[in-house]
Amino acid sequence: MTADFVERVRHRLAGESRGTDPIAVVEAVREEAGGALSHDAVLAAVRQARDEFLGAGPLAPLLDNESVTDVLVTAPDQVWTDGPEGLSRTPVRFADEDAVRRLAQRLALAAGRRLDDAQPYVDGWLPAQQGRVRVHAVLPPIAANGTCLSLRVLRPATHDLATLRDRGAFDDAGAEILRTVISHRLAFLVTGGTGAGKTTLLSALLGTVPPAERIVCVEDAGELRPSHPQFVSLVARPANVEGAGAVELPELVREALRMRPDRLIVGEVRGAEVCSLLNALNTGHEGGACTLHANSPSEVPARMEALAALGGLPRDALHSQLSAAVRVILHMRRTPTGRHLAEVAVLQRYHGEVRTHPVWRDGHWTTRRSLFTDLTRDGAPK
Repeated sequence: MTADFVERVRHRLAGESRGTDPIAVVEAVREEAGGALSHDAVLAAVRQARDEFLGAGPLAPLLDNESVTDVLVTAPDQVWTDGPEGLSRTPVRFADEDAVRRLAQRLALAAGRRLDDAQPYVDGWLPAQQGRVRVHAVLPPIAANGTCLSLRVLRPATHDLATLRDRGAFDDAGAEILRTVISHRLAFLVTGGTGAGKTTLLSALLGTVPPAERIVCVEDAGELRPSHPQFVSLVARPANVEGAGAVELPELVREALRMRPDRLIVGEVRGAEVCSLLNALNTGHEGGACTLHANSPSEVPARMEALAALGGLPRDALHSQLSAAVRVILHMRRTPTGRHLAEVAVLQRYHGEVRTHPVWRDGHWTTRRSLFTDLTRDGAPK
C-alpha cells in the first residue's frame, strides 16, 4: 500500500467523520481500492492502515515484549530496542521519513502535546496496557538526519528481594544489608544510571517494610508497586496542551505529609522537589527513601547541590539537611551480566560538608564497615 493510498484512506475517514476502529478502516480501504484488491490484499492494506492510524503502529509488538525497556527510531530503516541483552536492531522498517514523522506526531497528540515545525520536540506520557510509555520525539531540522523517536516503557516494579537475589543482583550478605537498612529505619537513596535497576530495588525494599507502617509514595510515573498493604501512591500530572493543570512533585510531597506517612518515598528526585523531600525527612519521618541519577555515591553531594539550587536552597543549607536526613546510599550498576548492587555507602558530615564513605563494594565489606555498624547500633531498634 503506497503512501498516496494511505493518505486517501486518511482523508476519506476524516471527510466522513468516521472513527479509526477496525471496521471503519476496512470499509475505507475497500472504498478507496474500488474493489480492485483481493481478500489477502485487503487484509494487508488494513494491517498497514492500522499501523498508520492506531496505537504505536509497527512499534506496538516491540512495546508488548515484556523484556523491552526502550524502543528507539533513528531512521526509517533503523529501529532499535533495549533490554537485558543491551541494544539490538530489529527488522521493523518504516516506508519513509514521513511515516516516522506521522507516527511521532500522532503519539504526541495522544500525550496531549503538539509536535510540528513551530514546536519541533516533545516529551510526554502515553497510557499503555503494561505500565506507562514515555514518548520523546525530535523533528528536523533539530534532528539533522530525520525524525528521532524514543519510547521508554515503564513497567511496574514488582520483584521482591528474594527474586532479585536469585537473579544475581546481590548475594546473601547484600540481602542482609538491605534488610538491616529497612529494619533500622535508615533513610536511604538508591542511585545509579538510567536502566540500572534503581526503581526495581526500591520497590523490593518497600515490600519488606512491616505491614503496620504506612508508606506514602510520590512519583512522576507510577512505577512502584510493592507488595504492601499500606502503600499509597500519588502520581504527578503534566500540564495539558494549553500549559495548564500541572501537578508537580513538590506539591505532591507537601500533600503526602498530610496523609500520616510512616515512611515518605519519592520515586525519583530530579529537581526542586529535593528541597521538599529533605524538609520532610527532617521532620521525624524516618526510613524515607528516593532514587537519584548519579554515576557513583561519591558524586551524590554535588548532584544534590545542583538540584537544591533549582529550589533556591543554598549549598551550606543543603549539606546540613542532607547529613541530617539521609544515612545510606545504595548504588546500582548495569553490567553486561545484569543489574547489580555495586556499592553501599554511608554519609557523614565534616566541617560543614557531606562526604560519602563506601562500606560495602562488589560483594565485600571495606575497611569502613564500622560506619555502617555504628548506624545500626545507634539507629532505631529492630
